[in-house]
Amino acid sequence: METQHKRSAFSGKLGFVLSAAGASVGLGNIWRFPYLAAKYGGGIFLLVYILLAVTFGYTMIIAETALGRMTRKSPVGAYSHFGKGKGLAFGGWINAIIPILIVPYYSVIGGWVIRYLADYVAGHGKELATDGYFSSFISNGASAEICFVIFTIFTLAIIFAGVRNGVERVSKVMMPILVVLSVIIAGYSVTRPGALAGVKYFLVPNVAHFSWMTVVTAMGQMFYSLSIAMGILVTFGSYMKKDVSIEESTENVEIFDTAIAIMAGLMIIPAVLQAGPALMFITIPKVFESMGLGTVVGILFFTLVLFAAVTSSIALTESAVSTFEDELGWDRHQATVLIGVIMLVLGSLSALGYGPLAGVTVFGMQFLDFFDFLTNSVMMPIAAITTCLLVSRVIGVKKIEEEVTLSGKPFRRKVIFNFMIQYLCPVFAAIILVSSVANALGWIAM
Repeated sequence: METQHKRSAFSGKLGFVLSAAGASVGLGNIWRFPYLAAKYGGGIFLLVYILLAVTFGYTMIIAETALGRMTRKSPVGAYSHFGKGKGLAFGGWINAIIPILIVPYYSVIGGWVIRYLADYVAGHGKELATDGYFSSFISNGASAEICFVIFTIFTLAIIFAGVRNGVERVSKVMMPILVVLSVIIAGYSVTRPGALAGVKYFLVPNVAHFSWMTVVTAMGQMFYSLSIAMGILVTFGSYMKKDVSIEESTENVEIFDTAIAIMAGLMIIPAVLQAGPALMFITIPKVFESMGLGTVVGILFFTLVLFAAVTSSIALTESAVSTFEDELGWDRHQATVLIGVIMLVLGSLSALGYGPLAGVTVFGMQFLDFFDFLTNSVMMPIAAITTCLLVSRVIGVKKIEEEVTLSGKPFRRKVIFNFMIQYLCPVFAAIILVSSVANALGWIAM
């Protein structure tokens, strides 16, 4: 349906870049990228990741942003703008539903970060480093739920304020601070005894460490860390002014995301033995406790992680709110209340899933793990494939080119875009889908 409200907009290029970069730079960069880089070849993994980011990642960001700006609509409306077929409706809705399912459990993890930051500020770093602290915390239903609710309310308050006064303003403050903190912590980490060998392994490519899994895992990580196929970039594109260069903005987001991923690798070199929550909430506190300035570094690190979590959660929530505004004809406040209710209901399942609801599983997975698998491993690759097909088979690459080059703006990697969107991107997304599901089923190890 046509939107019944005045379309929100970013103030300019900086607002879009920092908001999109904020969406991209999330927990996956900090707890997943360093582990995968260490496991799958160090410098050669980093090189493959960068090559994929400037081809596959670049193509998908351009496509989704141009789609949003071209139609001035969130995913459902953007897809239906080009026809009323069932395939188009499916593509729009799967892109729209993904952030609605991700942000509840993402906010649960954000609540965990708040708890750890508060404990470091209170001087309880030694307690955080003890065996069993994390499992004891998440199995305590009330404590995990309270932290989750605090993070959720903070996110919703920012969304309530609007695109320019909420999402953009917070991103403009948090992203520069996040960059500064990452540089400080990385600088401290690489000067620790024995760190230089890890730095060399991480930054210097060695073809002897290359394998097919290097490509597959780098592809998956790039896919998730750039916020592709979550509806976010379509939504943010719909807020982008026509005089802002899509390609230059995309390049800025690429640089931000890759730089933070590299900084995260340098930060966590001493503790890349595990991935996911175990890395951030169990191993890292033990490493910090062994440092001379453990408490200070712990405060800085979890402040950085909190900012990364907040900028990503507001992007996910904003995409959902935009969908409700467009499809239901509601105002921002009504749409924010609705996503807030969804966040509290679904998020509580994840928050309590390791405690009071530990005995309730879906396909053998706790609620948080199930929502993560469903969205990241199944829905997002499918959403990316639908976007590729929409652009290459329905809209046509020529229309995207016209949108990107409005007012004489550059499209320097046009040849790469045209080839990738029509041929390689759908194949890459299918590989991610198959490998992610195979990994979840235990057929391969990633």
